[in-house]
Amino acid sequence: MSQTDAATTARTDATVVSADGTTIAFERSGSGPVLVLIAQALSDRRDHRKLAALLSSSFTVVNYDRRGRGASSGAGEWHPLAEVEDVEALIDAHGGAALLFGSSSGAVLALDAAAELPSKVGGVIAYEAPVIVDDLRAPVPRDLPDRLAQLVADGRPSQAVTLFMKAALGASGFMVGTMRLMVPVWRSMVAMAATTVFDVRLCAGLQDGVPLTTERWAAIEAPVRVLVGGKGDPFMQSGSAALASLLGAEREVIPGAHHATPMMKPSVLVPFVREFLGSVRG
Repeated sequence: MSQTDAATTARTDATVVSADGTTIAFERSGSGPVLVLIAQALSDRRDHRKLAALLSSSFTVVNYDRRGRGASSGAGEWHPLAEVEDVEALIDAHGGAALLFGSSSGAVLALDAAAELPSKVGGVIAYEAPVIVDDLRAPVPRDLPDRLAQLVADGRPSQAVTLFMKAALGASGFMVGTMRLMVPVWRSMVAMAATTVFDVRLCAGLQDGVPLTTERWAAIEAPVRVLVGGKGDPFMQSGSAALASLLGAEREVIPGAHHATPMMKPSVLVPFVREFLGSVRG
């Protein structure tokens, strides 16, 4: 690695304080327009480090721990706008304007931020937002947040993660069993069990198996690109098409990609991210 490359990919750790006093920890790398990476459920900034490193030659990448995860403090009385305020604090700490990349529930949060902060968000990439608009998979039960919260309150975080994976992610028992065998990964997810409640509440109204009619994002002014993996589940294909239609956004199918691609093989996504955000920047 050259000295220039090393300087570009070097990470700087820092924190910001959100509106309600929550401390949000983040890593900054690279140079150029500011790009905030917003992680999916049961993930923290470690899961986007590869993506951040790949994008840091084109952007100042801000890769953070959502509240209640990693080095960020807990959320207290959580509500969707609290996480938007976290994003706003990060944007304000980096000049007052940013582009956003969100994956899964992080894509929902990125769209919320674009709607609430139109003067601060210049463009959004929404990768596999988990909307359910038909019968290609079961709707997410409306009482799931309460059930998850009760398991966490009862000191059963592992059971909460299992329930979330099955009911919210649609994971099979075999898949959950396989994840349990990956002990460091499973322990990391169990440590974030309380945040599954936030993610399900964040996606409320988007996972009922009916067409999208929400006005939630009517105020978005920034360009949006909806991405879906070519290997994504069938409900993701139809859901991403419905989301793009609702937003008046372009949709792209990424060959060979799936729901975990931002973590496992982010290089597949990088050309699409650079192309779209580069055109927004231009």
